[in-house]
Amino acid sequence: MSDIQNKVVVITGASSGIGEAAARLLAARGARVVLGARRIDRLQTLVQALEAAGQQAVCKAVDVTRRDDVQDLIDFAVERFGKVDVIINNAGVMPLSKLEALKVEEWDRMIDVNIRGVLHGIAAGLPLMQRQRSGQFINIASIGAYAVSPTAAVYCATKYAVRAISEGLRQEVGGDVRVTVISPGVTESELAESISDEGGRAEMREFRRIAIPADAIARAIAYAIEQPADVDVSELIVRPTASPF
Repeated sequence: MSDIQNKVVVITGASSGIGEAAARLLAARGARVVLGARRIDRLQTLVQALEAAGQQAVCKAVDVTRRDDVQDLIDFAVERFGKVDVIINNAGVMPLSKLEALKVEEWDRMIDVNIRGVLHGIAAGLPLMQRQRSGQFINIASIGAYAVSPTAAVYCATKYAVRAISEGLRQEVGGDVRVTVISPGVTESELAESISDEGGRAEMREFRRIAIPADAIARAIAYAIEQPADVDVSELIVRPTASPF
């Protein structure tokens, strides 16, 4: 039996991209997946496809910027399956632009989704995992958590924050709760659609020429989950072989 079999895995940002790919792979390996995102119609379609394949999946509309929404998602998972083994804090946005463009509302949105969304996942799941004396957080950062590029200053700052928060959490809860940061390089996703600045869009189009599929990141997530309980895969960077960054 796989170490993923029967684990209850909560995934935010599960309606597309890395979140959807992770849901499909983990469900196929026997996990019971609890999917959250704002686009409930997409989640319902995904759940129907997983159920048609004989897999276990449920979903709930979630805006990760709202703490109550994330708490409701965790409570929903416990109500349906009795526990939560893994929380994948995956929801993110990436509206790239130079700072001089002063897209302050976009900065605020990135801070709210990319940082507060992760913190809300931790706040909702950590007390439960401490009571269970087991659990794992997988926080999706980015190659931008290691190096800054033009148009990406605020985005990279949010991903540096995800690394810092994750490492602090790991140090504080080591023993029962595992903490993993997975940092994708250029990956096929809908993130680029949130870029309103033409310069940022042009830069991302160039990056996307060597993008890897989302299921490459899903496999990294599965690898971290399937390790024995006494093995914590703390950080993984997964990027295109041809990537210079």
